[in-house]
Amino acid sequence: MKRALVLGFLLCTELAIFSFAAKGPNVVLILADDMGYSDLGCYGGEIKTPNLDRLARGGVRYTQAYNTSKCWTTRISLLTGLYHHRSDRDLSNTALVGEILKPAGYRTWWSGKHHASFNPHGRGFDHFSGFLGGAINFWNPGDKAREGEDVPGWKAVYTWAFDKKLIKPYLPSKDFYATDAFTDWGLAWLDEKERSDAPFFLYMAYNAPHWPLHAYPEDIAKYDGVYDEGYEAIRKARHRRQLEIGLFDEDTTALSEPEHKVWSTLSPKERKEEALRMQIHAAMVDRMDQNVGRLLAKLRETGKLENTLIIFLVDNGSSHERPKRGGKNAEAQWGSVGSFEAIGQSWANATNSPLRKWKVQGLEGGICTPMIAHWPDGIKLPKNSISREPCHLIDFVPTLMELAGERARYPKHLPPLDGISLTPTFAGKELEREKPLFFQYGSWQVIRDGKWKSVQKKSEAWQLYDLSKDRTETRNLASNFPERVLKMKSLWEEWAQEVELKVKFTKSRKNPSKK
Repeated sequence: MKRALVLGFLLCTELAIFSFAAKGPNVVLILADDMGYSDLGCYGGEIKTPNLDRLARGGVRYTQAYNTSKCWTTRISLLTGLYHHRSDRDLSNTALVGEILKPAGYRTWWSGKHHASFNPHGRGFDHFSGFLGGAINFWNPGDKAREGEDVPGWKAVYTWAFDKKLIKPYLPSKDFYATDAFTDWGLAWLDEKERSDAPFFLYMAYNAPHWPLHAYPEDIAKYDGVYDEGYEAIRKARHRRQLEIGLFDEDTTALSEPEHKVWSTLSPKERKEEALRMQIHAAMVDRMDQNVGRLLAKLRETGKLENTLIIFLVDNGSSHERPKRGGKNAEAQWGSVGSFEAIGQSWANATNSPLRKWKVQGLEGGICTPMIAHWPDGIKLPKNSISREPCHLIDFVPTLMELAGERARYPKHLPPLDGISLTPTFAGKELEREKPLFFQYGSWQVIRDGKWKSVQKKSEAWQLYDLSKDRTETRNLASNFPERVLKMKSLWEEWAQEVELKVKFTKSRKNPSKK
């Protein structure tokens, strides 16, 4: 009898814990690839993004959310809650968010890009459909032309995984377009009947608008004439809208100095081509937003929208790259399967308005991401709120663990999580972070401590900015506060030693190496 009572108590306890876990919200995590800080309408852009704008109006926009300035490093931190320096490109010595949430009763799904070589299906994800690489041809990610088409302009032959099934090369049907396909797979999982009452974690890893610039002609046509005035006209218009919608304050956020070509010095042919590059970029963002709309419609249709935390962000600043590689057909229409183009530095500078620099840089244009959080049942703030709390990718796993409940498991033998929960920001509270935020990629070292940011490029002198008064890093205060610079430099070096980071800069080798 006594044994039966004990077993009954344990069973009830287990059910109670599972019930608590099941009350955790569904989560849809949407990551864009190489998108500009100001591309979305709700961040000042002219691109048509009504669905993401709607999420912003019903939720929270963050103005000081940080990534790592690079695709694969961002994905490590986002999925593990650790600084990427504690791991490697195969996410060794970590627990992925799927592995953490599954014990809490979550169904776990991942669609799209995975910038590593292992299959996430074996690392805590019930479903994974996507590619194990960095960039693909959006129309045809295979290595050969389909009947009646050009040879792919970007022939990156990566392995694709569909749960346990691996395919290389992957040659899809002619109706394939990556952004649409990724969404199709996510929608199919949302329709699954098995454990339909359990919460889910859906990670939508879009690779738009990463190069190559590929988009539907009808989406490109929406932006005819929009970019004919050039880089600075777009940059200034976006900055003006950012001030008008209250995203930034004119007294603290001056438009940074331009770092783009002078439009009037370009030939008519060059101006036409440059405008078209940006049209295709805009069309890719537009199509991604259309697909976000499809996800929202499904959540609304199934009655799950109210208790779903949707987070949108970008892996790094807008890309300045204009790669020369690729087997593009010079005669192919831009945006089609045979083309291979990219926006380049001048448009990257414009799309990151009002911030300085771009992808792989340590200034704000490289490491700051637009971020939206939407959760009607859980965010207790007025609609269309703005959070100015500095936050980081390392904070996502701690946030989701808190929301998932006690059964979310993080292995004790792994490095302790570097981040903190973002849930206070859902109620308009400040984050109580005990340590500064640290960054390092390529030639850049960065530390963010409260309102202060100190940044160093290569072995140059450390710069210092008060971001509460100078959000766009226009006034270097290092000479005014030398003791603060030394203190922050020392803190960064202590962190670098802790994560076993060794940075060397010489004339022959300028990239960091990990010990």
